[in-house]
Amino acid sequence: MRVIATPEEMRAWSRTERQAGRSVGFVATMGALHVGHRRLMETAAARDDAVALSIFVNPTQFGPNEDLDRYPRSFDADCAMAEEVGVEVVYAPAASTMYPDGYATYVNVERLTQGLCGGSRPHHFRGVTTVVTKLFNAVQPDRAYFGQKDAQQAAVVRRMTRDLDFGIEIVVVPTVREASGLAVSSRNQYLSEDERRRALGLSRGLFAAEALWRAGERSPRTLTEAVRERMAHSGFAVDYVELVDADEMTPLDEARDRALLAAAGRLGETRLIDNLILDTEGAERPGPDPGTRP
Repeated sequence: MRVIATPEEMRAWSRTERQAGRSVGFVATMGALHVGHRRLMETAAARDDAVALSIFVNPTQFGPNEDLDRYPRSFDADCAMAEEVGVEVVYAPAASTMYPDGYATYVNVERLTQGLCGGSRPHHFRGVTTVVTKLFNAVQPDRAYFGQKDAQQAAVVRRMTRDLDFGIEIVVVPTVREASGLAVSSRNQYLSEDERRRALGLSRGLFAAEALWRAGERSPRTLTEAVRERMAHSGFAVDYVELVDADEMTPLDEARDRALLAAAGRLGETRLIDNLILDTEGAERPGPDPGTRP
């Protein structure tokens, strides 16, 4: 497995693969890889002939009081996982390569970035869309793989890819959860044992709302309050709980099939997000419920 640090070398690798008739799959990450990233890489390896992974902690998507400096970094372990899965190249540029002196160009996607995480992190998605554009230009993949846990990010990237004619297929892979139901996340490393137990209030709230939906409840207020109450009971400072259109990220007046129920909040210093797609054809299944006090 190769580690590449410059966009020129990355493009040369991709051109060679595609000239040989091999499709290129791409997984963009900030490192600190976990089983959710592994699922993305495995999905890419199953669908594409060659897989590239990026590891870059992107400073432009962090706000001034967020966790850029303490974001977990485990480059050697990340590379070991990538190689085990069958990734052929890791693109790991330096921040000075991505954003050299005098850098002044950013990519904005309007409307889809206004609510949910965009409401409390106003510059976050500008950083995401800018770095993903630069990564796409370097890797030049046929397909790129993103996780459903970051549903708003996936929707924004899909819209940007369509609007800017990148010609890249965006594949969204279902959320990977621990046996308890907690969505896996690099930021779970921040949680103490007690916080990890209480963090289940987020996923349990979503599953409780899903059960109401499957029983016939269609009121967004009722569904979101079911999530909000469970989160607050578990000690979350709730950022948002909203029922939105899964493509447009706009609030809904009535719950409907394939709507997105999304939530975010803080436990101590750690911000966690999660979501479910309400689907009459099937439901996500939580792990064993530890009781009414997660």
